[in-house]
Order: sequence, then C-alpha cells, then structure tokens
Amino acid sequence: MLRLITIPISHYCEKARWALDRVGINYREERHIQGIHQVAARRAGGGKTVPVLVTATEVLADSADILAWVDARTPPGAELFPPDADACAEVAALCGRFDDLLGPHGRRLMYVHVLRDRKLVFSFNNAGVPRWEDRAIRLGWPLVKRFAARELGIRPGIEVEDERVVWAEFDLAAGLLADGRPYLCGERFSAADLTFAALAAPMVVPPEYTVALPQPDTVAVARDTAAIVERAREHPAGRHALEVFRRHRRERVGA
Repeated sequence: MLRLITIPISHYCEKARWALDRVGINYREERHIQGIHQVAARRAGGGKTVPVLVTATEVLADSADILAWVDARTPPGAELFPPDADACAEVAALCGRFDDLLGPHGRRLMYVHVLRDRKLVFSFNNAGVPRWEDRAIRLGWPLVKRFAARELGIRPGIEVEDERVVWAEFDLAAGLLADGRPYLCGERFSAADLTFAALAAPMVVPPEYTVALPQPDTVAVARDTAAIVERAREHPAGRHALEVFRRHRRERVGA
C-alpha cells in the first residue's frame, strides 16, 4: 500500500489526501507532529517537508508532484489538469502561484494566531499522531513554539504582510470568478480549485477538512482569529473555497 507522510493539519497535506481520495487510491497515512515530520520525511526518501508519497517505484516529495501523479491515474474526463495544452498551462500556473504565495503566507498567518493558545492547538493539532509524539509536543511546548517561529520566519508584525498577500490572492481568485464562471478556470473543477480551496483552508476552516478544525463561533477561538475566518468566509473567493470543499472533498471519480 502507498504511504503518505503528513502533518495532520497541513493544508499542503490536505491537497495530497484530497487528490488521492478523489480517485479512490488506497494509502496509509503516517501522521507526525511538527519537527518530527522532518525526520519521517527524510526516512521516507523525501526532504524536510511533507507531504511525501511513497509508491512502489518512486518517492514524491511535493504536493504538486503528487497531484500530477494522481492525475495520470485518473479516469478520462475527470482529470484535475485538462487535456488541452493551453488550458492545462493555465491551471498549472494558478496552482504554482497559490503554492508559492497563498500556501506559505496563509499558514504563517494562522500559526501566528493559534500559537498563542496552547490549549487550542492541542485540541486539533495532534489528531492521529503516535502517542509518544503527542506527549512530546505537550511536554516540550516552549521548544515547539521556538521551532515553529524559526521555521516559519515568525517575527513581530509579520502577520501584516501575510494578511496583505492572503487577501491579494483571495482578490485574484474572486476576479476570475466575477464573470459568473463556476470554477477558477472555467466550467470544470480543476487542480486550481482544489489547490486554492486546500490552501485557503486555514482561513475558511471548512467543516469537511480531514482534521476537525476549531470553528470561529467556539469560545476557544480568540476574537481576532475568528475575525479573520469570518472575513475569509464572507469574501467571494472564500465562499468559493467552502463550496468546493462541500461539493468535491468527498467526491469519488473511480480508480
């Protein structure tokens, strides 16, 4: 069986899970906490990031490569990347942009907020990880916070830049949808929609996400964090992300 090395809450890992689930490809997910994931990724044959997909013949260490690998095994007519060369290039360009901008900036923005609240983090961060890793992150929380800050480049005020980039990417997606098209690249669901929705998940916290994320109306979520989620959900692109999760996250197109 395929092995998928992940951090449970990672939105890049959600991209990979979504693509594999959609086509009904069986895999064993191996979940790890932040920090330990780097060791697991390297042992699996990847680098220091996840997801890493281990197949019988190769190791794929990037979510974009995993989507391409899955698409080669997708039934005709249901591909995430359309067969037309120009349309495929448009989809791929959007995916690359969201991977480079929305993904890292949205991730850091929400880490800045949730790392303030140890109890909130533990309510969802460790879902499905080995028991010893759950204990380790709880006992070593101060070290974990320093590790996250170093790895993500968190410094005072960085969230201002992250918000600017996130809302610019939301505005870009909304601009594409403004002509009434149902999906970012036209009439069909594509890798661009899957990528945008998955990488927007830290801001819109969709109920269909694999890990149950804390919703903004719960008492555990701080007011300023909830305000970001509410703004994202009200944005046309945020509404699109939520609708894509609702309609397509549990979709199965065969194997």
